[in-house]
Amino acid sequence: MNPKTTIKTMLYLLVAVILFHLCILLKIVPYEITWGGRLKNDFQMYIFETISILINLFLFSILLIKGTYLKEFIPMKIVNIILWIFFILFGLNTLGNILAETNFEKFFTLLTLAFSILIWIILSKKNERTTKN
Repeated sequence: MNPKTTIKTMLYLLVAVILFHLCILLKIVPYEITWGGRLKNDFQMYIFETISILINLFLFSILLIKGTYLKEFIPMKIVNIILWIFFILFGLNTLGNILAETNFEKFFTLLTLAFSILIWIILSKKNERTTKN
């Protein structure tokens, strides 16, 4: 898979993840089945979900820079370091989801593993910045 296709795939998946978090915020999806059941009230849910959406939007913008969809306003070296950090986080999250208590959270193992693989593909390419097609 070429880096441009990989970035587009990640962007589409991130939109789905952000929509999922918005569904939790809007109480379409109950927060009790997320976050390992650690959230005890609405206030905690609003904090966790808002932070999650902001982190996903941050990753979205980093991928837009890497894919040349957005002007490079931070150095590409920093973009790559940030992607390495996300690679590590998604790897750890994959392990956490494997050990989750609910099948609902175990399902997200597939998503976090996919994110890890996709970021690995993006980072393993020689191009500093993916060229537009």
